[in-house]
Amino acid sequence: MTLKNNDKNEAMSPIPCEEKPESWWDFIKEIIRFTILSLVVVLPIRFFVAQPFLVDGASMVPTFEDGQYLIVDEISYYFNSPQRYDVIVFRYPLLPSKYFIKRIIGLPGETVIVRDNTITIKNSENSEGITLEEVYVKNPDFQSRNKEWKLSDSEYFVMGDNRAGSSDSREWGPLDKKFITGHVFVRLLPLSKAAIYPEKVTE
Repeated sequence: MTLKNNDKNEAMSPIPCEEKPESWWDFIKEIIRFTILSLVVVLPIRFFVAQPFLVDGASMVPTFEDGQYLIVDEISYYFNSPQRYDVIVFRYPLLPSKYFIKRIIGLPGETVIVRDNTITIKNSENSEGITLEEVYVKNPDFQSRNKEWKLSDSEYFVMGDNRAGSSDSREWGPLDKKFITGHVFVRLLPLSKAAIYPEKVTE
């Protein structure tokens, strides 16, 4: 049997049907679907884009203090090289399961000279050397760790801002780029000191 519609402009309404109540299994499937979607979105960000770290110790005082919560940008260095004065998180070369936070002082190919509580950098642009003006250092006592280092094409010289209380390149040598995790992007906690790129001391 066919239905005849005498008015070509007449719209046909669908036959209403009774909604089927959602079962517990449908609800569980939705939870599983949401969880999988969240993992697909969040995990790549967590492991490849940004990662949270908690400061442990006083080697970066006053820039970063014990217990502060930081977000580290892990993707920028895939496109740009680390720069002098960047504060980075990296795997400690002598124990790669442990993470350190320090400031980049010397760049690949440069010569770093630490003497009398000052740092001199020699490179292709400054063969005679330039002395760094480090406004972020509040404790300039280097503990008489005077030495000179020549960096290879993949090495960086890193130091803590608290020069008297930092285990850094002065002690265990230059840092190879392969150990660098990322650049400090955000200080999230405490909220009173929350900031983006909070690596410079302005006080």
